[in-house]
Amino acid sequence: MTMHALTTGAKTKPEQHASRTPSARSLRGLDALSFLMADVRDGVGPFLAVFLKGTQHWSSADIGLVVGASGLAGAIAQIPAGMLVDAVRAKRAMIAISAGVIGLGCMLIAWSPTWSVIFCTQLALALVSAVVGPCLASLSLGIVGHRRLPARVSRNEVFNHAGNFSGAILAATVTHYAGTLWLFYIVCAFSVASAFAAALIRPADVDYEIARGGEMLHSESGAGKPQPILDVFKRRDLLALLATVVLFHFGNAAMLPLAGQMIAVEAPHKGVQWLGACVIAAQLVMIVVAAAVGRAIKAGVGRKKLFLIALVVLPVRGVLFALASSPYAVIAIQLLDGVSAGIFGVVITVMLSDMMRGTGRFNLAQGTVSLVVGIGAALSNLTGGLLVDRFGFAAAFLALSIVAVAAIFVFAVFMPERSSAEEATQVAHSGA
Repeated sequence: MTMHALTTGAKTKPEQHASRTPSARSLRGLDALSFLMADVRDGVGPFLAVFLKGTQHWSSADIGLVVGASGLAGAIAQIPAGMLVDAVRAKRAMIAISAGVIGLGCMLIAWSPTWSVIFCTQLALALVSAVVGPCLASLSLGIVGHRRLPARVSRNEVFNHAGNFSGAILAATVTHYAGTLWLFYIVCAFSVASAFAAALIRPADVDYEIARGGEMLHSESGAGKPQPILDVFKRRDLLALLATVVLFHFGNAAMLPLAGQMIAVEAPHKGVQWLGACVIAAQLVMIVVAAAVGRAIKAGVGRKKLFLIALVVLPVRGVLFALASSPYAVIAIQLLDGVSAGIFGVVITVMLSDMMRGTGRFNLAQGTVSLVVGIGAALSNLTGGLLVDRFGFAAAFLALSIVAVAAIFVFAVFMPERSSAEEATQVAHSGA
């Protein structure tokens, strides 16, 4: 694998792209990346806290500082990462380099788990991980085009959730027999495999103008130039979507951690196992739902209707959690998260592709959505924790459900239903 092979690409006209069929090799590369990067982009994720507390005997304050700083760095990096992916053609190289940095960072943590090494490494991993999602979505768009993007994103999400599921099973099995340290070696192996998967994608199959949503920029004064950033953020449909996403994740992010704490109270010696069962069960549902969403969009079901289903499920889940006490009930309720997340992962990318078509700012919009996801999640965890301490679990779940209802209202009232064809016509007439 050479850097030249990863950075070169064919220059194709948008009208030519519609008649081209991507190679099976490139499509297999997207499948492999979606599967492998599911366990790479976040490093060892929540298992880091378990490793630091259980084997390194860190204080909760030090763990919180590292995790918090990493989360803040990742949030700040989202918009610059999206702009970088829009501007750079070497998207395959960006994925390969990011995977390499993540793998190297995990090795450093395994070999030298000192405070300074882990703090600096987690910051670096947060920064490089910010480009992975936009790169994968951008490559998908550049390879299959707008018309086939819903089916492609649906397939990506199926492989992504399958990767999360397989990674969770592998991590549980390996760490049970070989120890927690092997988590880092697993991520390293997946990182190397991800770099090779990126090389499977043929440069000639990628239309880099379409990949950033800029194929309709034809003004004589500035052909190919992306729309000014301020104009992008003046779009009411994008602002409505961003507000919805903040409220959705405000209502959603704390539910599973709070459910885990609730299980720990009821079954203190089996809390980790029960929480793992929740995660695995939800991932299985996400695989099925992500595939179904792709078929629904192909059949003509509107993006808005599908997204509303994801939004409506969330407050129902919160109310059920408020009434639950048994670990079995919590696992059953958590299956609803698979419905919401399965829809969200597919439809959000498709909606952004529709909105940003012709602007050249597709990946900027993705980065912005990732930023507001982080903001909503931070508010959710902070608020949820405070409410539990003061009023109990039931009150916290009900409060989060009220926020989720607000997300439904904002989206239903302010978000128009628009097909990709209508979006394209609007952009062409506006001269964007």
